[in-house]
Amino acid sequence: MKDFNTLPLKQEILENLGKLNFTQMTPIQQSTLPLSLNGQDVIAKAKTGSGKTVAFSLAILNKLQVKKFRIQSLILCPTRELANQVAQELRMLAKAFHNVKIITLCGGMPHKPQVHSLSHHAHIVVGTPGRVLKHLQQENFSCEDMETFVLDEADRMLEMGFIEDIEAIKQFVPNTVQTLLFSATFPQETIDLANKITNNAQKIFLEQDVQNNIKELHYKVHDNDKSEVIIDVIKANEAKSTIIFCNTKLSCEQLADELEQLNVDVLVLHSDYEQQDRMETLILFSSKTYPVLIATDVAARGLDIEKVDLVINYDLPLNEEIYTHRIGRTGRMNKQGIAVSLSDELDASEYVFCNKEFEIDADFRSIYLNIGKRLKISPADILGALCVQIGLDKSEVGKIDILPTCSYVAIKKEKIDAVYKALQNIRIKGKYFKSYLK
Repeated sequence: MKDFNTLPLKQEILENLGKLNFTQMTPIQQSTLPLSLNGQDVIAKAKTGSGKTVAFSLAILNKLQVKKFRIQSLILCPTRELANQVAQELRMLAKAFHNVKIITLCGGMPHKPQVHSLSHHAHIVVGTPGRVLKHLQQENFSCEDMETFVLDEADRMLEMGFIEDIEAIKQFVPNTVQTLLFSATFPQETIDLANKITNNAQKIFLEQDVQNNIKELHYKVHDNDKSEVIIDVIKANEAKSTIIFCNTKLSCEQLADELEQLNVDVLVLHSDYEQQDRMETLILFSSKTYPVLIATDVAARGLDIEKVDLVINYDLPLNEEIYTHRIGRTGRMNKQGIAVSLSDELDASEYVFCNKEFEIDADFRSIYLNIGKRLKISPADILGALCVQIGLDKSEVGKIDILPTCSYVAIKKEKIDAVYKALQNIRIKGKYFKSYLK
């Protein structure tokens, strides 16, 4: 694999990539960046977790005019969760420059604050199609200075339900814009639509086995036995982090009840959850506070959660594309992953050799603090308070997530009670706060 310094990237970007320990390109980055940096349209397919976000983000940032405070790039994503993750990764890469403003425009979030933020202009917009189109129709921002248009998870974006909004948004976009489409799957019908919204796009379809680092297993199981088999599968694979996919919200809730009765701590994620609850669920799962997440396919696309050991298809997915996105939650960035499908319709019949000594539990517990970015709180402030004032070792503190009005900090479970008690009597950066166990 080639190094990033073989590309015509700005020196500031190369230095920031070095700080992030990004040196060698992944195959999709190596294949697409020479084209996108040259201004060409690209339609690209590569497996989930292969580095697609970095690929299109670097193309955007390399031609960004920081002193020109106008929207120069628009990235559309099918879900709020993916839009927030893309914006987060883009901000990390944008630290190469000073004062790059990135705005997220997603449904389910207050509209007026977005209007206010847009009135102060920005460089890059990341959002979902419906909310972005609404702001464009209300003339809350202009695309006249836009140079790059990106569809992430493009196969989903070109399906019915999204394509109408995409075509409407395209009417606001200059004809000269560079269009980049990235996805893990590209059925033929979406390739035809992709050709219509791009200009002589170069197609980069990495055809290697897209799940080559995922071990796929299939078990013939009757519906009434699935919850017990799930316990055996998790223990057999000694999985510390498991995502279980169901086809319906009702199945998610029923399975959650069954697993909780078997003394397994679970989180649930589906479309009935409000945005704040969805965000908290993902934070708690990604911080290894809960060992199991039960979800519908709203969580299958684009969620970048490190070290998911195991994916279980409680219900078989409706098509091959959904299956690809589901099991792509594990085995990311060349880590080994395991995907298990359960059904009484499957031909396979394998016996699960369960490790009865393995405990299905998380290594961390999380604490919620009602202080965040708006009070100028940083992860270093929280870590400093925990280590200096309470006496924790850095190794006993896990992931720290700072949101505008609150924060979440993961603590080794054996220390959680003492830390929670000690937090009642300290201040962070001179500020009092309330805390809650999660």
